[in-house]
Amino acid sequence: MNFQDKRVTVMGLGRFGGGLGVTKWLLTQGAKVLLTDSASESALALQLDKLGTHANLQIVFGSHRMEDFTDTDVVVVNPAVPMPWANTYLQAAWGAGVCVTTEIELVAMQLDRQNVIGVTGTSGKSTTASMMHAALCSAGKRCRLAGNIGGSLLGEITTILEDEIVVLELSSAMLWWLDKNGGWSPSIAVLTTIEPNHIDWHGSFEAYKTCKKLLFAYQVEGDISLTQDQGATFGGLTVLGKHNECNAAVAFLAVIAAGADPDLARAGIQQFRGLPHRLEFVRQGYYNDSKSTTPSATKLAVDSFDDPSKVHLIVGGYDKQVDLRALAEQANRVANMYAIGATQNEIAELATCPVDCFASLASAVAAAKQNMVEGDVLLLSPGCASWDQFENYEQRGNLFCKLVREVSPTR
Repeated sequence: MNFQDKRVTVMGLGRFGGGLGVTKWLLTQGAKVLLTDSASESALALQLDKLGTHANLQIVFGSHRMEDFTDTDVVVVNPAVPMPWANTYLQAAWGAGVCVTTEIELVAMQLDRQNVIGVTGTSGKSTTASMMHAALCSAGKRCRLAGNIGGSLLGEITTILEDEIVVLELSSAMLWWLDKNGGWSPSIAVLTTIEPNHIDWHGSFEAYKTCKKLLFAYQVEGDISLTQDQGATFGGLTVLGKHNECNAAVAFLAVIAAGADPDLARAGIQQFRGLPHRLEFVRQGYYNDSKSTTPSATKLAVDSFDDPSKVHLIVGGYDKQVDLRALAEQANRVANMYAIGATQNEIAELATCPVDCFASLASAVAAAKQNMVEGDVLLLSPGCASWDQFENYEQRGNLFCKLVREVSPTR
């Protein structure tokens, strides 16, 4: 797609900079970009500072205007926009015959799909993708890690070498958009797990499951499809948890399929030290699993410890309209459960053991520290998104790390 002198509306810079990369790239392509975001200018100050100014850039804050979606050549949507099929502005754009696309489609259009490993799933997709990247690097393969794991690949497209492998993490929303505009699948496709999640975006669990499976929908003869084996084992890992053995096993199969040397790939996976906010070791007895945003992810985190009865567990957060019973059930296994955020009352009501509710993460950490004895562990594994009290799971996890590092040891 040639964007020279095209009028392009970018819907959503986002507090996390979701539209930052695509806006910068469009400007380098000669497009006349109108960036529109319902948030205020002050709320987006950090992202705007990174974006800078440009003669071909216009920004509208605080609301969207209908004419920006109908009187334009292209609309580029942030995938975070929920239920796009029902969005008034996008409906108007489609009705006016305007091309509506996303950053991930612009990336996929320019990649050689034969050199792409695509990864999706409810839990483990970032860790699995990162394990693949570590394995490929260990095996001496040129590779890049991109997609939902953060940052846009658009600005790097022209520097990708012919034999370079791209490991692309894909969200359910990204897959919906890729399907909407004609469909795309990678040559090697990996699905980790599917559990109820993002019902607020998709409208139902069935719709969410359908989107996850779209990763395989446009593969052709000779392509490779892999799903995670829940009984798989993988020895010698640095990271904790049976679930990470499953992540490692499917990552290993994928990189072998991509031509990596098995011994070197295995060594790379074994040396992988994990990602921030995913069962991250903070200090002795303290673990940050803020990326846990589903009940099943919390269960996996608790399962990673030899004795769950020694675990003090902090849960709760934004309500994504998923069933929280599996999260509440963890109260039966752990030493104490501490609930925060919008879902705290629901968790406490569903639990058959006492759950202590707190107004803030800081107060929950303080209470847990008072209750802990020698050999206990404090685990932040919320099982819920962070958006009720935090901008993102990173902010939540960073605060937890700060709080536990400030607490003086009592053991």
